[in-house]
Amino acid sequence: MALVDLFPTSLRLLGRPALVVGGGAVAARRAKTLLDAGADVTLVAPLLSPVARDLAGLLTWEARDYRASDMDNAWFAVAASDIPDVDARVAADAEAQRVWCVNHSHADDSAAWTPAVATVEDVKIAVNAGGDPLRAVAIRNAIKSSLEGGELPLRRYRKTQRGSVALVGGGPGAEDLITVRGRRLLAEADVVVADRLGPRGLLEGLGEDVRVIEVGKTPGHHPVPQTEINAILVREAENGNRVVRLKGGDPYVLGRGGEEAIACRDNGVDVEVVPGVTSAVSVPAAAGIPVTHRGLAKAFTMVSGHEELDNVPEGSDHTVILLMGVGTLNRSIPTLQAAGRGPDCPVAIIENGFARNQRVTIGTLGTIVAQAQAGRVRNPAVVVVGDVVRVSPLAPAALATAHYGTRETSSALS
Repeated sequence: MALVDLFPTSLRLLGRPALVVGGGAVAARRAKTLLDAGADVTLVAPLLSPVARDLAGLLTWEARDYRASDMDNAWFAVAASDIPDVDARVAADAEAQRVWCVNHSHADDSAAWTPAVATVEDVKIAVNAGGDPLRAVAIRNAIKSSLEGGELPLRRYRKTQRGSVALVGGGPGAEDLITVRGRRLLAEADVVVADRLGPRGLLEGLGEDVRVIEVGKTPGHHPVPQTEINAILVREAENGNRVVRLKGGDPYVLGRGGEEAIACRDNGVDVEVVPGVTSAVSVPAAAGIPVTHRGLAKAFTMVSGHEELDNVPEGSDHTVILLMGVGTLNRSIPTLQAAGRGPDCPVAIIENGFARNQRVTIGTLGTIVAQAQAGRVRNPAVVVVGDVVRVSPLAPAALATAHYGTRETSSALS
C-alpha cells in the first residue's frame, strides 16, 4: 500500500463496539488505545500476556479462538493474533462486512493503518511512515517535542468566547532560558503584552498576525501605567484572545505579576502564572557568582535598588542583591557599609546578563561608585554585595589590594 492510497481521518469510537483479536503486547497496545478513545472493546484470545491481562477488567475478554460471528457487531477491528492465517481471516471477514480493520500481520494489504499518535494540548499528532512503525514513532516524538517547546505554532485561529491570560516569566533575557511551558504558551498567543527586558528575540518568531503590545518601562519613564497594563490584559482576554504577558525574570519577583493576576481574577478572566528564572539569582551566576556559598554566605536578600536598605541583615556573609540599582548606588553604598560590611566588602555589577554585551565590574563598597562612574555602568544590571563575589573567576586575585577592574564577557560563564 502506498501512502498516496491513504485517506487520513480520525474516528470517533466513543461507545461504539470494537474488536481486537489477539492477546499479545501489540493487541494490548491497540486495545488500550481503543479504550482511551471510549470504545466498547471485545478482546478475543485463548490466552493473555501479562500486559493484556492488566486490561481484562476494562473490556470484554472472550477466552477462545476467533469466530467469524465476532465481527457481526463491530465498527472497527484489529487483527493482532501474531498468527498470519488467523489475522488474514479476521481481515477478510471485516472486508466482507465493510468493517475497517488493521491487519498487523499484513500491513501492505491492511485496509487501515494505525499511526503513531501523541497529544499536545488539544492537538493530536498522527504519523504514518510507509509501514515503518519505529520511524513513525521517531518522527512523532520529534514533532511532539517541538510543539511542547514552542518551536512549532500551536495558536488557535478560531476564537473562543472566553480568552485567557498567562503571566510568563521570560528569564534574564537569553532566548533559551525561558521555560518550556512559557515558550509553548507564547507559540499559542494571539496577543503578547511585552516588557522591555526578557527574551525579546522570541517576538521575531511570532506569526505576522500576532499583536505585540509594548508596555516596557525604563528607569524614571513609565509610558504605560500599571493600571493601564492591567486593563489591557483584561480587555484583550474578554475579546476572546489568548494573551501572554511576557516579562523579564519571574512575574512574581519585583515584576508586579501579583497585581496583574489579581486584576484578571477580579474581572473573571482565567489567569495562570508561569515562573521564570529570576535575574536575582541567574545574572550573578552568569558572572560565576553564587548567591550562597558554603563558608561565605548562608542566605541572601534581594531588593530593588529603589528601596531602602535599613532592614537588610548586617555582615558581608549575608549576600545582598540589588536589582536595577545602578542609579541609586550613591545612596545604597553608605547604608551597606554602615551595616557591618565596611569599605573592603566585595561588590560586583553585572550588566546585560547572558547577553553578548554582558559586562562585569568588580570592586568593593569603597571603590565601586567611582568604578561605575568611570566605566559608565548602566542598567539593566544586577549588583551583588558580599563575600560570594570572591568566588567569581572574574574577580581579581587579591580583592584586598584594591586593584579592581572592568571586564567584558561575551557570554555566560559555564
